[in-house]
Amino acid sequence: MNKESRLKARVNQKLTETGERDRLKELLRAKLTECGWEDQMKAQCKEVIKEKGLEHVTVEDIVLEVTPKGRALVPDSVKKELLQRIRAFLTQHVS
Repeated sequence: MNKESRLKARVNQKLTETGERDRLKELLRAKLTECGWEDQMKAQCKEVIKEKGLEHVTVEDIVLEVTPKGRALVPDSVKKELLQRIRAFLTQHVS
């Protein structure tokens, strides 16, 4: 395991141990719901199903097609807020 992988694993462990991972996930869910992202993703999924037909689409098909769009639709303000929270956490907990 290289240095970067060890650091990533350590950060993930600390996020989990302190409960910060769950708090960040809840914040993200709330922010995405608040900005309408969730509704946009539901509409994207329905569109994929409509295009391919219910009998001819799998969950994997939907995930593959919708994931890039979902990532692109996350507002920059949400990304920035999460990044600030993560940086603050790292400053406090990881040396």
